[in-house]
Amino acid sequence: MVSPAGCWWRRLAVAALAVSLGLEAVYRYLRRRRRGTPREVLFFPAPLSCSEPLLSPGTRCSCPLPHEAGGALSQLLRRLLGARRSLDICVFTFSSPPLARAVLLLHGRGVRVRVITDSDYMAAAGSQIGALRKAGIMVRHNQTSGFMHHKFALLDKSIVITGSMNWTMQAIQTNKENVLITDDGVCVRAYMEEFERLWEEYDPAGYHFFPEDDKEGA
Repeated sequence: MVSPAGCWWRRLAVAALAVSLGLEAVYRYLRRRRRGTPREVLFFPAPLSCSEPLLSPGTRCSCPLPHEAGGALSQLLRRLLGARRSLDICVFTFSSPPLARAVLLLHGRGVRVRVITDSDYMAAAGSQIGALRKAGIMVRHNQTSGFMHHKFALLDKSIVITGSMNWTMQAIQTNKENVLITDDGVCVRAYMEEFERLWEEYDPAGYHFFPEDDKEGA
């Protein structure tokens, strides 16, 4: 049988735990509010504008394009440039110079960048994959008949950017596209698991460069 004093102490401990959890929740909420909740939807096409204010802060650009940093592309670049530790990109085709410059800037800052792309389009005209590889960024690709058709990126394992848009200038300037940016834990974990699964599946150590020879030798 529990004594009245024991019950009182138990209730006090439960109340203290509840207060502690509540304060932690409030702290996290206020911290998120202070940083700006990373949940938004962007729609494309975006009007032509100069990306230099974001990609080269402090430099003066005399190009005739608008220099306002308010469009959908600027918002996307701003989010990408906010990565501090890691950036994992899984995209079907990548030919946008502004997005490539943002990725190269992050790599130069010491952010770990990994890229998964489609083998059929990585060497297409205008592809930025070669420039990323030349800079030392890790790139892996599929080796199957189906396309690697994903379009998403993970920032610091806490934010996912996904949607219909390939990372191309046509998608940004011409196509009707959507991009969702969210820090929802369930979504982030699901995309992280998919990225890691594909990263292992596309490990070059497991590539079969001469599948027909393998069949003949079987």
